[in-house]
Amino acid sequence: MCGICGKIYFDAERPVESEVLWAMCQSIKHRGPDETGTYVRGPVAMGSTRLSIIDLEGGHMPLSNEDGTVWIVYNGEVYNFQKLRERLESSGHRFRTRSDTETIVHLYEEEGEDFACHLNGMFALAIWDQRKQRLLLARDHLGIKPLFYAQLDDRLVFASEIKALLADGMERQVDRLALHDYLSLNYVPGPHTMLKGVRKLQPGHILVFHPATRQVDVRPYWDLPRLEKAPKNNVPSNLENELLKLLRTAVHETMISDVPVGAFLSGGIDSSLVVALMSEVSSQPIKTFSVGFQERSYSELPYAKVVAQRFQTDHHELVLQARAHDLVAAMADYFDEPFADNSALAVFAVSQLAARQVKVVLSGDGGDEVFGGYYTYQADKLASLYRRLPRVLGERWLPGLVALLPTSFEKASFDFKIKRFVNGAYLPPLPAHYEWKAYLDEEMKSKLYCNGTNGYHAELRPTVSLLQSYYDSYPTDDLLNRLLYVDSKVQLVDDMLTKVDRMS
Repeated sequence: MCGICGKIYFDAERPVESEVLWAMCQSIKHRGPDETGTYVRGPVAMGSTRLSIIDLEGGHMPLSNEDGTVWIVYNGEVYNFQKLRERLESSGHRFRTRSDTETIVHLYEEEGEDFACHLNGMFALAIWDQRKQRLLLARDHLGIKPLFYAQLDDRLVFASEIKALLADGMERQVDRLALHDYLSLNYVPGPHTMLKGVRKLQPGHILVFHPATRQVDVRPYWDLPRLEKAPKNNVPSNLENELLKLLRTAVHETMISDVPVGAFLSGGIDSSLVVALMSEVSSQPIKTFSVGFQERSYSELPYAKVVAQRFQTDHHELVLQARAHDLVAAMADYFDEPFADNSALAVFAVSQLAARQVKVVLSGDGGDEVFGGYYTYQADKLASLYRRLPRVLGERWLPGLVALLPTSFEKASFDFKIKRFVNGAYLPPLPAHYEWKAYLDEEMKSKLYCNGTNGYHAELRPTVSLLQSYYDSYPTDDLLNRLLYVDSKVQLVDDMLTKVDRMS
């Protein structure tokens, strides 16, 4: 990973303070320890902290086009940059490096604001166009790489992490809606952050900013495609072959690197599949890394070991002790806002283990949102059958019996799942799906807000309405695909991908 940041004053005569830009860069130095670079020109400044992955010697940032009128800072990797480069060279563009970064610069010259539509990869980037006096921010399709920004009274600032914005001296005020949603979700859903005035650039979006007019235009350049019915002549074997082809291409493309690549291996379907496909093209044993726990129901080390043996990987594992206070304290430095997904502890530990041997790792994160892997998707299907029961049985007798089940502290225990299920089974599909994931409901939050007496809660919409807006924007009769769309827009980006980015 790399880190990017920048600052632009509205006043064209006011130069950016170089020491402030340097402080912003240093605050995210952990994202790119190999190199720090800056671009400062009057009221415009951009910085980069680089972790060298491709073109180790030539891919310095910030980087410009031939005449220095277009500059970029960039975090990520574009997998189709070689094909794009060939097309751009045939159009007359001249390259000085082998990096994917320079490909984006020339692609912007060729395509303008539509450049991001042609990128296949994970990225968060900023482009300053000196001729047109405009800044462009872009974030990858699913939000693998983070990007934050804030428009203040006299300037616009952006960065890979919120702490870099704070290094510029902006005030810290709590965003009430962000706090409200966090209490239900255990993470802050975009575009809000816990800091008032700081926004996340949403996945698949581009931001265009003109300092002279102070106009900020944020718009999508991509969205998940609407569901299309499969051709009737598609037999399962054909679909399986096509899916495997797509997965193989995705894994092989992400392995393009000038440094060693490893993999997180939990022993689950997603990470095991990634390791299997990596082993097809690697001339050396894949380095795999796993973390487990002393509590057996939470540990997947036995499954990971089976997969490692099957594909003859160079396997490394770590068992976390019951008390891991030191890890939690260190983790807090990387999260700039509250985040309560407890699996972050395991990701942090396995990342530390992997960092001793490799710079790049692949993981299976995101597979559940693509293939419907969570228990809640099973609950969504079962609920349609449960609702056929007489309401007196489904709403009174069965919940009463379920409440008598003893509480287990094992991971995803039966009593935990069945108690949550009966509480939401009679709700409409989207509210039920939310109920099975939520922590504090609206009534509980209202009691926290001075029991609702200070008007705090009255100005806030129910958290479920955020998910409902995505649900309504994806019309289809296929309930599973609608719910997958919602989770890809909220939970995937602001929980799963955020966790892996910060902890790795």
